[in-house]
Amino acid sequence: MAETYIMINDIMEEHHARMQNLRKYYPFFVLNETTFTQYKEGRFAELDMGYITMASLRFFINENQFNEQAITYEQYERFLTELLRRDFELQVEPEEEQELVAYIFDKIKNEGKPFEFHFFDPEDKKRKTARVRLIESDIREGVVEYRITSEGIEFYLDTKEIKDESKISIQQVLLEKMINAKNFKGGIDVVRRINSEVKRLVAQKEEVIELLGHDVFQGAKACEEYMATVARWFDEEQKLFAKNKALIEQTLSKATLEGAGKQETTAFYKSLEEINKLETELKKTIHRHGELIRETTQLQDITDKMIHQAKLRKLRNVFDFQGSLQKLEQKDSPEDMIYILAPLFTPKLEKSFSIKSIDNMLTYKTDNVDKGEKVVKEDTNREFRYEDEKEDIRIAHNFGRIFYELLDQLTKKDRIELKEFNAILEIKYGEDFLSNGDYYSFLVHIAQKTEYSLQQLYEKPETFLENLVIEAFTEEEKERFWDMKFMLEFLVQEEIPITRGEREFTITNLLFVRR
Repeated sequence: MAETYIMINDIMEEHHARMQNLRKYYPFFVLNETTFTQYKEGRFAELDMGYITMASLRFFINENQFNEQAITYEQYERFLTELLRRDFELQVEPEEEQELVAYIFDKIKNEGKPFEFHFFDPEDKKRKTARVRLIESDIREGVVEYRITSEGIEFYLDTKEIKDESKISIQQVLLEKMINAKNFKGGIDVVRRINSEVKRLVAQKEEVIELLGHDVFQGAKACEEYMATVARWFDEEQKLFAKNKALIEQTLSKATLEGAGKQETTAFYKSLEEINKLETELKKTIHRHGELIRETTQLQDITDKMIHQAKLRKLRNVFDFQGSLQKLEQKDSPEDMIYILAPLFTPKLEKSFSIKSIDNMLTYKTDNVDKGEKVVKEDTNREFRYEDEKEDIRIAHNFGRIFYELLDQLTKKDRIELKEFNAILEIKYGEDFLSNGDYYSFLVHIAQKTEYSLQQLYEKPETFLENLVIEAFTEEEKERFWDMKFMLEFLVQEEIPITRGEREFTITNLLFVRR
């Protein structure tokens, strides 16, 4: 039963998202199945509307995204006319050809209306409509310009690439493979497709802003989804961009070195040119990727401001008579004045307000009132030490004791060798003393200088060891060795064998001489 419940729950919750994802494919199949069935009694049934649709989308992507320019109908007419003649060998009268091109273009842009995709939402228990456009238009300086929508770009890319969390990631991996295979021309196309995907996101940001202007609630939801989509990409994308850029630079350097000293052929120059073009295109894409980050930040600021303004409009407690009058003038409908004037002629109602309610208003606390956080002062454990602090305390103690034992032996005898000192420490502290790593660390530190004066050591310590000794010695120990001076001599000809557990090694013998 539990598994069945989970399955049904997944079906219901995920259905809306799946339908929204499928809607961008819907226009293609509508166009492919119905375009030429009733046109001119089926005379042009041999034309493949699926191919024409994909070719048209590629044309718009190339002009809008790569060349960064809008398309007029005349430009599209020239493109489609050439396609029909070249690929389908279409031979008809010019007037009939122009009429066919206009008919195809009207079908692709659906006569300016969005394609509507109807589906049942099991969660809301009602039918819903998803809308999608492939081509959108606007008028600039009296000329109608056409652009491909973000849904059109996404559909075109999805039919070629496997959809993953990030299309840019897939294309960058493909770019890396092409660079390694020295297919630089194909790499340039991949980079342009990456650039197209980045531009699609920038265009989608504008659509989110437009939706915010119409419906702030749906716009806020779209903004949240947009931000979540973009946020998943940034960390991985920056690493891939840096990796591919370094790979291109390495390839360019290698190609230059290989060409030096050899006969530089036309193929060599062409290869260098393609590498340089690839590097230039990738730099443009990295720059536009940075622009996308800034656009995303800007979108968040715009969304916050528009939501704030929408809240203020909801709270407005006055009627905009001037704005309503302007709307009535535009509609040229004087009879609608009744809706504004009728409330003004209603009977005057006496209203009163209880004085007790004022006290209630002043003392009432809403749920969203900021509440203070109670700070509980707890007694801290002053004896607590971190692990590294414990290590420092142990090392300081061990160094201080070993240095004390050395000075104590030099007060009894004027000179002592390291092998003798080892034996004395082993007898005093046990057979395991020579297995203590702090002892060998002490020897390394004390060997940094060949002469020691305890008086100078107390007044101005110079090494790590001397600072630890000052901290470890008591005042009585400092006074006892105040005048002590000694030197170190390295007996490099003699090695002392040491056995530490299962390990065996040797250290150079030292001679400590009191001055």
